[in-house]
Amino acid sequence: METTQQQKYQNFKALHECEGAFVMPNPWDAGSAIILEQSGFKALATTSAGYAFSAGQRDAAGVVTRADILANARAIIAATSVPVSADLEDGFGVAPEICHETISLAIKAGLVGGSIEDASSDADTPILPLDIAVERIKAAASATHGQPFMLTARAENYLWGNPDLDDTIQRLQAFDRAGADVLYAPGLDNLDDIRTLCSAVDKPVNVVMGLHNALFSIEQLAEAGVKRISVGGSFARAAYGALIRVATEVKDHGTFTYARDAISDRVINQMMSAEKRASRT
Repeated sequence: METTQQQKYQNFKALHECEGAFVMPNPWDAGSAIILEQSGFKALATTSAGYAFSAGQRDAAGVVTRADILANARAIIAATSVPVSADLEDGFGVAPEICHETISLAIKAGLVGGSIEDASSDADTPILPLDIAVERIKAAASATHGQPFMLTARAENYLWGNPDLDDTIQRLQAFDRAGADVLYAPGLDNLDDIRTLCSAVDKPVNVVMGLHNALFSIEQLAEAGVKRISVGGSFARAAYGALIRVATEVKDHGTFTYARDAISDRVINQMMSAEKRASRT
């Protein structure tokens, strides 16, 4: 029996209401999504970075289009039975009405969650003024009313060279009041700062792991008050790192020992079989 969008939303919402923290990894295509679902993860999220790399593009503003992101999301949704949230970047436009439209399209695509960030795509002023950022979250939240969708609001200070915890907290508190369901400040690499942020807001907090300077465990993050843990593009980068190591071995050493660690043809074919996937729905 196929899991409906409403059922996926209820399952997703329940994960945010359970004790402790849960991990929501980020597949970059249908195949990686299938593997992650069969590894036991209860929710997935798209990654604009991972998708960009798989399409031979840079992870940069304006390179991957909204249509690309939503098409990638639909492929992941079609391949799995778990809730899927999406990295919707800056909403693909500064104007609040564009953020509203983006969320509406995300819901139509079958997504049950998605994030809007306050980055501006302008190198000179990389973070949007707070009043504009709040209006964008209000507009995005208005598109979710009565819909099976959880909106995540992202404060991007730490990714743009402004590690200002007080300002980040102020922004997330304002996004909470504007209607966000989940709050997210990627780039924090100090557990005490994460704990301070979690205690300063009322909504579930998402953190990203897989960055080089943040290696906390699920247990540590849960103790700090984190509810949801994503991995951004780091799983994709790990996969591409493995590919580079394999290629280097063959080219530079003329050996093929990597085959010892490769997943077998039989196992991956079983994982990708429609019959096996159907048994999980």
